[in-house]
Amino acid sequence: QVQLVESGGGLVQAGGSLRLSCAVSGPISSINAMGWYRQAPGNQRELVATITSGGSTNYAASVKGRFTISRDNAKNTVYLQMNSLKPEDTAVYYCNAEVLGLLQQLPFKYWGQGTQVTVSS
Repeated sequence: QVQLVESGGGLVQAGGSLRLSCAVSGPISSINAMGWYRQAPGNQRELVATITSGGSTNYAASVKGRFTISRDNAKNTVYLQMNSLKPEDTAVYYCNAEVLGLLQQLPFKYWGQGTQVTVSS
């Protein structure tokens, strides 16, 4: 089946950087939009950034100018480069991908397992 596997989370001091990766595998015909979301304890899941198949990007206001989303279509991988990290960025980060499966007519949104990002003061 289609799977999204994330990596790159961890503990970092405020002002530091992390790069998250999410690789999609399985019987894929094409991948449409991809994105990153995050959820902190007691909070709703929020959109962080999205990127279309053509490379157009969109960011939450809270991360604009600090985070960069990118993708490598040949590797079916989406990245999130996070710079100037703040304690309020602490959350579990989830990637998603709208995938058109092989032999399927409709795309389906898949989610990664989540990776913890912790930013200390």
